[in-house]
Amino acid sequence: MSDPFVDTDVLIRLLTGDDPQKQAAAVALFEQVEAGMLRVAAPDTVIADAVYVLASPRLYHLPRAEIRDLLTPLVRLPGLRVRNRRALLRALDLYARTRLDFGDAFIVATMWALRSSVIYSYDAHFDRLPNVTRRVPGVV
Repeated sequence: MSDPFVDTDVLIRLLTGDDPQKQAAAVALFEQVEAGMLRVAAPDTVIADAVYVLASPRLYHLPRAEIRDLLTPLVRLPGLRVRNRRALLRALDLYARTRLDFGDAFIVATMWALRSSVIYSYDAHFDRLPNVTRRVPGVV
C-alpha cells in the first residue's frame, strides 16, 4: 500500500493558524508523521505551491526567509516523503537568499544536484548565480 499524499492546504493551515480547528487537525497529523507513526507523501509541486501561497501579496505576504524557515523543518521530516529532498532544501535556501522565484531556484538546485551548470534561458537573472552558465537559444 502506498503512502497517503498531503495537499498544500494542509501545510498552509499547519503553518499559518488562520483556521484554528484545521490547524489543530494538521498539527495532530504532523505529530504522527514526526513520531514515525505515519508517512505521508508530498510532490515537489505541493512545496512549490506552499511557497507561492505563503509569499502571495494577496494572501499571506510572508518574507522569503520566513517561508524558508517554516518549510525547511517539514521537508526535513523523515516521515514526509518527497522525491527531491536535497534539491528542495537547497531551493528554499536559494529562494530566501536571492531574488529568484521558487521555480527558478528549484531548477538551479536540481541542476546542481545533477552536476549540471548550463541552462538555456532568456532570463538574465541566472547570470548572477555562481556555477551557472546561461545560454540563450539561437545565440551562438
